[in-house]
Amino acid sequence: MSTFVVIHGGGDVGWSWHLVAAELRARGQEVFAPDLPADDDTLTLEDYAEAVAELVGAQAGVVVVGHSFGAFTAPLVAERLSADLLVLMAGMIPSPGESPDQWWANSGYVTASAAQSARDGGLTGNDDPLVSFYNGVPHELAEEALRRERAHPSQAAMERSWPLAAWPDVPTRFVLFADDRFFPAAFLRDLAETRLGVAADELPGGHCAMLSRPVEIAELLAGYVE
Repeated sequence: MSTFVVIHGGGDVGWSWHLVAAELRARGQEVFAPDLPADDDTLTLEDYAEAVAELVGAQAGVVVVGHSFGAFTAPLVAERLSADLLVLMAGMIPSPGESPDQWWANSGYVTASAAQSARDGGLTGNDDPLVSFYNGVPHELAEEALRRERAHPSQAAMERSWPLAAWPDVPTRFVLFADDRFFPAAFLRDLAETRLGVAADELPGGHCAMLSRPVEIAELLAGYVE
């Protein structure tokens, strides 16, 4: 049995993982899906990581999974918990010294998103979250996700540099979603290769595929540890 620590994205909550968590538990895995303390505007990424590490405590066989903005926190958690594996899903891969605010331009996202939007008629980056975030998610689940949205990450978390001097010494996998209309698949594929030196694994689904493809995600994650 492994202990999966799944970290949600910006403005989201741990509930976003509830379907995947249920699938993993059905396979005999333990799962923690905390809410990051993003409502406190003074807290930093390190504070987020410390809160998660304190919740999880001493566990064996830890796998840390970070979705989207959660990729800024997940490596910090993985280092604190001496994780066996780190998995980023449609993740904002940080570089040492880079703040989340700087990531959008530094990573090439702005250019890549605009180009993909021009190709798909404005679906990518659409202002309607049901189009850009929750495509493929059953309508009732998407509406529930919107009701559960919280404040986006704190100003301190967004402005301060990512604190690690180097990527943690933890085996790392990257997963992208083929139908992602927020982070285009081609952009993430290149980012994973450039910043992590890994070939991304690919699953169907949009940016929030945890709500539309929980079985496939759970099977992939369980397969990593089996």
